[in-house]
Amino acid sequence: MAAKLYDLELSGNCYKVRLLAALLGVPLDIVPVDFLAGVHKKPPLVDLNAFGEIPIFEDGGLVLRDSQAILVYMARKWGGESWLPTDAADLALVAVWLMVAENEIARGPNDARLHDKFGYKLDADAARSKAKHILGLMENHLARTAWLALDRVTIADIACMPYVALSHEGGVPIDGYPAVTAWVERVKALPGFVGMPGI
Repeated sequence: MAAKLYDLELSGNCYKVRLLAALLGVPLDIVPVDFLAGVHKKPPLVDLNAFGEIPIFEDGGLVLRDSQAILVYMARKWGGESWLPTDAADLALVAVWLMVAENEIARGPNDARLHDKFGYKLDADAARSKAKHILGLMENHLARTAWLALDRVTIADIACMPYVALSHEGGVPIDGYPAVTAWVERVKALPGFVGMPGI
């Protein structure tokens, strides 16, 4: 029985899960969620995730929320050492970027996109400023290395790429960041890659 993903096609967080599943060759039973109708905030979905958010991921009796946590689970179950190493130092280097996805990228490119594309009431100027700051940091980092955490693609890259690649939808195009742009293209060139609207 395939793992189940309660999904919104336009969500970068849901896309992370779909992308890693495609790269790992893991079949998913994808259940579209009517986000605008607030289905994710009502039973039965709110019973699966009390935070009232998607993605929600089910595998057997396990229910997970939060895209970064889902990536960790999928990588460990189906991807092995290449996607999420168990070596203490390498694991920590991947975890650093999972936190960046959850913090600087979420509050920067993602928030700017939420404002511009979906009409969320938040400080768009602050979000765009944060987006430019993290893109500058990533540009400097990726000018020296092909991948975010290690010498190969890991879930660090999958966690961070979507909202960076979508940052133009929040008024911050990445074409001024050549190393970031090249990194996005490397992810898109991976065997099994699938896109989403805007990527």
